[in-house]
Amino acid sequence: MSEESRPDPDAKRRPATPQELKAMSHPLRVRILRLCGDGELTNKQLADRLEVDAGTVYYHVRQLVDAGFLEPAAVRTGESGALEKPYRSTGKSWWLSAPLEDLDLAHGLAPVEAFQQELAEAGPASIATYARFSLHLSPEDLAELDRRIVAVLDEYVETDAERSHLPAHGGIFLLHRAAGAVDQ
Repeated sequence: MSEESRPDPDAKRRPATPQELKAMSHPLRVRILRLCGDGELTNKQLADRLEVDAGTVYYHVRQLVDAGFLEPAAVRTGESGALEKPYRSTGKSWWLSAPLEDLDLAHGLAPVEAFQQELAEAGPASIATYARFSLHLSPEDLAELDRRIVAVLDEYVETDAERSHLPAHGGIFLLHRAAGAVDQ
């Protein structure tokens, strides 16, 4: 793909607002959002799946709704005949970029903690592929690597609905400066 035809991953992205950063600052909220991205779920279904109290889920769902990450889906009749109020992801969270310099440790690690919990729940046999690496990168190299990886991910995100009949895969892309790394 030539430089001119490469998609610009920043074209659809925008910096997260303080409310959005706060909403994504808890691992349980990150997990709720991911689960509601796979399908419409009620507070009770989320509580059962995540093995937490329904009141706790309700609190976190409200935070995600208020930030625009979740929205109520159509009320439906459940298996017992009772009315259920499910929620679904708006997809908005994918198109945000967090100003990393504005994140404190709790905000920055919530997605990592959520991923660790999801991976532990799924088990080692669930790993489809992984790459562990150490790279020496200039700030420009780092920006280009990030841009290219995010562009590939964005292509898949934009067409994900076409593959909704296939198994879902979760992942996380994270680069960190190695402990003791020296600035050049």
